[in-house]
Amino acid sequence: MTVQPYEYSVLRAVPRVERGEFVNVGIVLYCQQLDFLGCFTRLDAARVLALDPAADVEGIEALLGAVTKVCCGGPESGPAGQDSLGRRFRWLIAPRSTVVQPGPVHTGLTVDPASDLERLVGALLS
Repeated sequence: MTVQPYEYSVLRAVPRVERGEFVNVGIVLYCQQLDFLGCFTRLDAARVLALDPAADVEGIEALLGAVTKVCCGGPESGPAGQDSLGRRFRWLIAPRSTVVQPGPVHTGLTVDPASDLERLVGALLS
């Protein structure tokens, strides 16, 4: 197998923007050459509430659910979920919320992007 480049971004919950504190809550990974777009989200409500006891945990969960829908595509994902994988990735990592924010885009090399997504989840969302 040939090694291919991929891009990924870590999604962060930032319950009080003015404080700049965040909790990693998801990862979106895209590999154009292998036609792969995947994401994983996990909200640790206790960690978010430790940063802000009044945090809108249900709202954060709803935003993460929308990320998953757009990533997977299909009829429930709205117009953004009907785009190409590359356009969906760019849409998912574009800043649009003050509470759930994408981190910087990082790159790597892979032969199996699903395995790399799993590895990143273990390293960055635990």
